[in-house]
Amino acid sequence: MSAPAQSPASGSVPTHPGSATPVAKGPRTRSTAIILFLSLGGLSFAVLQSLVAPALGTIGDDLGVATADASWVLTAYLLSAAVLTPILGRLGDMVGKRKVIIVVLALLLIGTVIAALAPNLGVLIVGRILQGAAGAVLPLSIGIVRDELPRERVSVTIGLLSAIFGIGAGVGIVAAGPIVEALSWHWLFWLPAVLVAIALLGAIFGIPESPVRTPGRLDVLGTGILSVGLVAVLLAISEGEKWGWGDGKTIGLLVLGGVALVVFVFVELRVKNPLIDMRLFKHRGVWTAHIVALAFGFAMFGTFILVPTLLQLPTVLGYGFGKSVTEAGLFLLPTVVAMVISGVVAGILIRRIGPKIPMIVGGIAVTVAFLIPALGHSEAWQIVVSGVLTGIGIGMALAATSNAIVESVPAAQTGEAISANTVIRTVGSSIGTAVIAALISSNVTAQGAPTDDAFTIGFWVSAGVGVLAILAALVAPSLRARRRDAAAAGVDDFDELDASTPS
Repeated sequence: MSAPAQSPASGSVPTHPGSATPVAKGPRTRSTAIILFLSLGGLSFAVLQSLVAPALGTIGDDLGVATADASWVLTAYLLSAAVLTPILGRLGDMVGKRKVIIVVLALLLIGTVIAALAPNLGVLIVGRILQGAAGAVLPLSIGIVRDELPRERVSVTIGLLSAIFGIGAGVGIVAAGPIVEALSWHWLFWLPAVLVAIALLGAIFGIPESPVRTPGRLDVLGTGILSVGLVAVLLAISEGEKWGWGDGKTIGLLVLGGVALVVFVFVELRVKNPLIDMRLFKHRGVWTAHIVALAFGFAMFGTFILVPTLLQLPTVLGYGFGKSVTEAGLFLLPTVVAMVISGVVAGILIRRIGPKIPMIVGGIAVTVAFLIPALGHSEAWQIVVSGVLTGIGIGMALAATSNAIVESVPAAQTGEAISANTVIRTVGSSIGTAVIAALISSNVTAQGAPTDDAFTIGFWVSAGVGVLAILAALVAPSLRARRRDAAAAGVDDFDELDASTPS
C-alpha cells in the first residue's frame, strides 16, 4: 500500500498502484483552461516536429553546411523524443504529472530559444535535443485529463489532444514556406516559442497536481537498454538511405537495436519497478492500438512527403503541378481541418460506442485516401479529396488509439502506456519517412527528378499500410469485451460508462 499523496484540490488522497483514485473535479472553467494549456503544449511540440523539414535547404545554406548534414536537425529531435518520452512519462506517473510537464515545457522553451539564436549547426542540434523532451507532452497531458476532468469530457478531450499531434505536424508543413519567405528560418522557432511560453505559464498557474501516483524508483537499467535500442534502430532508419541499406553501419545498428529491444523486454519482465510494464502489452485493447498507431505514423508522414513533393515538381514533367513551397503547403490545409473535426467527433463516438468503430473508420478512410492517388493523381481534386480523407482517418484513429489504451490500463499507469504508444507512432513515422524517401530517390528520371511511378508506388505502399491498420482495428476488442478486460486489469474510473453499456 502506498503512502497518501497531497492534492491541491482534494487534500490527502490515498493512491493505489493498480487503480485511479476518485478526484474532486473543479468547475468547468478550470477544465477548459486545462484543455487549452495542454493543447498549446502539444501543438507546439507537433509543429516543431515538422516545421523545419521544408526549410532544411535554407537552414543548411545559411549555416554553411550541406543539406545532408542539416538533416541532423530532424534526426536529433527524433532520437531525443523517442528516448525521453517513456522516461518522462514514467516519471510523471511516479512523482506527479504536473511537475514533470512543467519541466518538459521549460526544456522545450529553452531548446526553442537556443535553436532560434543558433549561430551554427552544433548549437542548433543541442536546441533540438532539448526540444525532443516534449515528446512526453502527450502522455502527460492525457494522464492529467484522465485524473482531473469530469469523466464525460475525458474521451472527447483525449480525442482532441491526440488529433492535435497530427494537426501540428500538418500546420508545420503548411506554415514553413510563408515563414521562411517573409521572415527567416530563425522565426520557425521564435513563433512556436510564444505558444510554449503561454503553455508553460498555464501549467504552472492553471493545472493542479494529480493525486494519482505509482510509487517506485526509475528503472535505470531498463532506461539504458531501451535508449540504446531506440537510438540504434531510429538512427539506422533515418540515415539508411544516405549510408545505404546494405552498408555495415546500417545493418549493424539494426541488429544492435533489435537485440537491445529484445533484452529490454526480458529485463522489464523481471524488475520490480519496470520503466514500461510489458504485461500491459498482453491486453488486446493495448497491442491492437499500438499496431494502429504504428501504421498511422507511417501513413501520416508518408502523405507529408509524397503530396508536397508531387505538387512542387514542374508541370513540364507531365505529372507535376509546379507549385511553390507555400502553395504546396496550402494543399494540406483541408487535411488539417479534417483532423480537427474528426478528432472531436471521434471522442464523442468513443464515449457512446467505444474506440473500435472509430479505429476501423479511420483505417478505411486513410486506405481510400491513398487508393485515390494510387489510381490517378493528375488532377488537383484527387489530391484535395485524398487529403480530406487522410485528415479524417488520422483524426479518428489517433483519438481512438489513445482512448483505447486509457480505457485498458489503470490510471496509475497512464503515462507509461501512452508513452509506449507515442514511441511506437514515432517509429512508424520514421519508417514511413525512410521508405517513401527511398522510393522517391530510387525512381528518378535522367534529370534526377522523381518519376511518376515513384509516387504511384508510394501511394500503393501507404494504402497497404492502411489495410494493416484496418485488420488490427478489426481484431480490437468490442466495447463490452474492453470493459470486461479493463475491470480485470484494475481500471475503476470508467464505471459510469459500464453503467451505460448495453447488457
